[in-house]
Amino acid sequence: MEVKKEVTIYDLAKTLNYSPSTISRALNNHKSISKKTIKLVKETAEKVGYRPNNLAAGLRNNKSKTIGILVPHLNRPFVSTLISGIEESARKAGYNVLISQSYDEAEIEIANARTLYDSRVSGLIVSLAMQTELYDHFKQFTDQGIPIVFVDRVPKTYNSYKVIIDNYTAGYKATKHLIQGGCKRIAHFAGSQHRNVYEDRKKGYVDALKEHDLPIDESLIIPFKTLSFEEGEKATKKLLKMEQPPDAIFSANDTAAVSAILCAKKMGFSVPEDLAIIGFNDDPISKIVEPALSTISHPALKMGKISAKRILEHEQKEQDDLLTEVSVLNTEVIARASTRPIN
Repeated sequence: MEVKKEVTIYDLAKTLNYSPSTISRALNNHKSISKKTIKLVKETAEKVGYRPNNLAAGLRNNKSKTIGILVPHLNRPFVSTLISGIEESARKAGYNVLISQSYDEAEIEIANARTLYDSRVSGLIVSLAMQTELYDHFKQFTDQGIPIVFVDRVPKTYNSYKVIIDNYTAGYKATKHLIQGGCKRIAHFAGSQHRNVYEDRKKGYVDALKEHDLPIDESLIIPFKTLSFEEGEKATKKLLKMEQPPDAIFSANDTAAVSAILCAKKMGFSVPEDLAIIGFNDDPISKIVEPALSTISHPALKMGKISAKRILEHEQKEQDDLLTEVSVLNTEVIARASTRPIN
């Protein structure tokens, strides 16, 4: 099968008997070209199937009108909603997006960052991999004046835009909700503690216990690598086989919390009477599991829109004075059947 030749600006120039530069200006609505000529060139381009080479344009002016997105996992509801918010704002401004996932591995994140840099993105939006502890791979962007927005999982020390929630207060609220339901021995599914989100949620959990004169039992704080379903099941089995099992679990995400509900029920425990459980993110599965999972709201769509807005606004700024601007969004407890009524 013969492959049809790609139509170029030079083909359009030959067809219309214009110079290639005139064709280029007409396609870009240049003020030096008449409206009549612009209309003719665009109609002819559409008729013959011409496609603009955005990559070539990006190579010429170092601006591809493309936003790079680097996230841990595309199949997580929070991430997919975050990307929807980014895409919506980018599309309205005439930008495209390039999406890449790190699978929570630092080496893959480094390689993908290089690929996005080589693609000459206009800006980069990043939610860090669970394993990432160094940030040298982002220096190539900032050295070239390419704005970076870190969202949700952000570095502690790196000059950039950041869009986050108040994870400390969210962790405090989640734990206090369990305490108000009469729970006194509360376990915590903690994510990797070098990631800001999980470190701050744990701090909120600890301070809520302290404020209500409840002991901090390290055996009830379970470290996780990725807060996966499998890890949640394994941790729940371990906790419920203890001589003094917990009467509640605060999980730093919904995935592990849902696995805790299913595992507890399988082991003969009643949720929430024997074991109250609260998660984090308000993923769709939290409404489907039985009993429905109490959780913490996580405004992913809004975070995505704000992240894209930071990139789009950056080019309009004469200076980078606000490069360290941090947007902090609030969260709320969403009480459902997996936790006890507040006393």
